[in-house]
Amino acid sequence: MPRKPPRYHSLKKIKVRADWSRWSLYHLSQLRPPNLGARTYFQQKWSAKSDTRAYHGEHIREKKWKRRFTSSLPAVVPMDHKYLARHDGSEQAAGRGAGADAQEKTRTPQMTPYMQMTYWPMERRLDMAIWRALFASSARQARQFVVHGLVKVNGKRMRYPGYLLNPGDLFQVDSECVMFATGAPKTRTAVARQVAEEQRAARREAYDPNNSKKPSSELEALPAPTSREEPSPTELKKHLQTLMDDVEGVLGTEVKAKDKQKLRDFRSTIRKAISLWKTATADTIATLDNQFSFLRSALSTAKPEASKSSDPSTQLLSKEDTEKLKAAFDRLKEQAEYDSTWNKRDAKKPYLTPWRPRNYMSAFAFIPRYLEVNQNICAAVYLRHPVARPGLAEVPTPFSIETGQLAFNWYLRRR
Repeated sequence: MPRKPPRYHSLKKIKVRADWSRWSLYHLSQLRPPNLGARTYFQQKWSAKSDTRAYHGEHIREKKWKRRFTSSLPAVVPMDHKYLARHDGSEQAAGRGAGADAQEKTRTPQMTPYMQMTYWPMERRLDMAIWRALFASSARQARQFVVHGLVKVNGKRMRYPGYLLNPGDLFQVDSECVMFATGAPKTRTAVARQVAEEQRAARREAYDPNNSKKPSSELEALPAPTSREEPSPTELKKHLQTLMDDVEGVLGTEVKAKDKQKLRDFRSTIRKAISLWKTATADTIATLDNQFSFLRSALSTAKPEASKSSDPSTQLLSKEDTEKLKAAFDRLKEQAEYDSTWNKRDAKKPYLTPWRPRNYMSAFAFIPRYLEVNQNICAAVYLRHPVARPGLAEVPTPFSIETGQLAFNWYLRRR
């Protein structure tokens, strides 16, 4: 039998992947520094190399990465501006017989994590830069965008995900692809939920007592079945399901507790009829329709009496407070109009609408220092190469300093 390929995400073997997922979030929480005393030095280096390569460019072949590896790691040493402003350099030669024996206490600077920069050549790749700029939900997806011709570099279409960016290069991704990558996916459950919300909104409009022209449900808009043709059991079941949706729509509005209890009892009756839909008859459906129409008419007559005017102009407010309140209402109206223009429901979009961020995105939503990103036009500038400085390495990595040192030593001997 052919051997089954290993899963990309496994809860047994902790491999942090370059994507936004609950498995990556779980593996990040389970990361621990390596146990240096339990295994040999070779085993420690190999394990560190395996773990780090699963995150840094795992979609690239090992031979290709070894050709890109370099032992020279970019770093900078920041200079103390206060010290330079106070001294001119002559104090370093004083004290040897010149009389200035007392010197300032030597300060120990923070350690520079050089070996955390092992994978800095990976950050120059176009696909990795797209993922770091939050234009894709994984490094593999960013690679797919480049291969499909959805990315431009300096105004020209680039189809090579391994293109090495130089300082000052501008890359731009198609905005629809970015919204698809970073937005919530359009799953079957999400589509069903969205359709249900649209149906509830339509029923609330139909239930409005002020709107007497519109039919109160989809059933009233349909022609009544003639007495000659007996409806089939499937049609009766659809009729019952539509009636159940109408009851759910009425329960979603502002209804008193006693009326809600009546509607819930009626809903349980419909559920029993749906469970016995094969034996249901047209007379049973007509009886249920009459009961629901009676409940709806009773609620529509009681609703205008219970509702009171909530117009803010009838309240006892001063002229200044009234103007402030009106200005606030105007701002809310403008914001609602703006939101309705770009973030409205659209069944043609490949992502869920209205748009919302993808799940588990907040734990990975950071932009490194060497990128300048404009989210409005989905473009970014590669400012410079990442460097190491005291206490900080600009290559984003979830691994500890010990793991980075072991991985660097592995490739230092095997390049």
